[in-house]
Amino acid sequence: MNPTRTFSRILATAAFPVMLTALASAQQPAAAPQPGGRGAQTPQVVSPEVRPDRTIVFRILAPQAQNVRVAGGDNPVLAGGGRGAPGGAPSPGQMSKTDDGVWSVTLGPIDPGAYRYNFNVDGVSVIDPRNSAISESNANVWSLVYVPGSDVMDTKQVPHGAVAAVTYYSTALQKFRRMHVYTPPGYETGGNQKYPVFYLLHGAGDCDESWTSVGRAGFILDNLIAEKKVKPMVVVMPAGHTNTTPPGGRGEPPASPLDDFARDFITDVMPFAETHYRVLADRSHRAIACLSMGGSQTLNVAFLHLEQFAYVGVFSSGAQLGGGRGAAPAPGAAPAAAPAVAAPPAVWEASHLANLDNAALKKGTKLIWLSTGVNDGLMPNTKATVEMLKKHGFDPVFHESPGGHTWINWRNYLSEF
Repeated sequence: MNPTRTFSRILATAAFPVMLTALASAQQPAAAPQPGGRGAQTPQVVSPEVRPDRTIVFRILAPQAQNVRVAGGDNPVLAGGGRGAPGGAPSPGQMSKTDDGVWSVTLGPIDPGAYRYNFNVDGVSVIDPRNSAISESNANVWSLVYVPGSDVMDTKQVPHGAVAAVTYYSTALQKFRRMHVYTPPGYETGGNQKYPVFYLLHGAGDCDESWTSVGRAGFILDNLIAEKKVKPMVVVMPAGHTNTTPPGGRGEPPASPLDDFARDFITDVMPFAETHYRVLADRSHRAIACLSMGGSQTLNVAFLHLEQFAYVGVFSSGAQLGGGRGAAPAPGAAPAAAPAVAAPPAVWEASHLANLDNAALKKGTKLIWLSTGVNDGLMPNTKATVEMLKKHGFDPVFHESPGGHTWINWRNYLSEF
């Protein structure tokens, strides 16, 4: 049989239109199942949706939920955790549900930057299941949204460095620990080239990952290096919490100079970083800085070992006070009322006196830089620390910024420092 002739005969018959109709019917998709029925189609949810006008649409599919809201610390629109506005007004983060079970809310416009957030679904805090971007803290994980438009921290078409999560064994604490390390563009192919090293510490409640997620440290360094505002450097971001000696409060490490973090940092973090990475391991090429609790840790370490650090940065913090102030507010919360007069950091001063009064060490100190927001409860601590350093012959740079105790400030401080 000739298949071509057979098909031609079929085309010529009156039955061919009937065949086409049957084939078309067989290829029609099945009717969509009714919402809520067996095999119901799941709505396609996009969250977060950052719009060109810098508003953000948050969405979550939770058809059985009774109450859903979005809350975040540093997000100025969500400050207060979505608990409700003054006077009984609805929380700006309160979400509403459509018939398909999708809850949503549109917020903003919001200033460029990275913001942590979570959903509260009937009292349970959950991350955004449609968002793969997260940020870790010491005992929590957050969803992360980025609003572009910042010259400081946007992802730009420039050479980019790399960030690695590095596990090491702490002989001081007798356990495995983790640090994050940024290496600049070209490090992998740089041969024997060595780089300055910058130790960047986080604050209370955060972890070694925080600076590279919500802090955008890698992108900030990429942009500064591309603009030739800084030299390429290796940035080491250790874990500030040891889980063995809890800090006395936000911005305040234990009173003893030999606290667990300092022992781990001097005994293990610095030797590991400076033997596993190609860095210039001398004072003139070594810096240390951080925020809040980490700022106190920075001063503690730096002024016990000032012969090793030429650059010291303190963000939203100061030397540990002997009293006279409350803890700093949580990021995003309303600023705490600052005490009228801050007590001098006498205990800290006494334990670091040898380095404070060492004239030879002052000559090699290239920069001591402090900045705190005007609405930050730690401002009296910072100012007292500045005055104490001046009393001992140092020349600290102090910058009073707008705002409070938030990542909104700390990213800017990193760039400025």
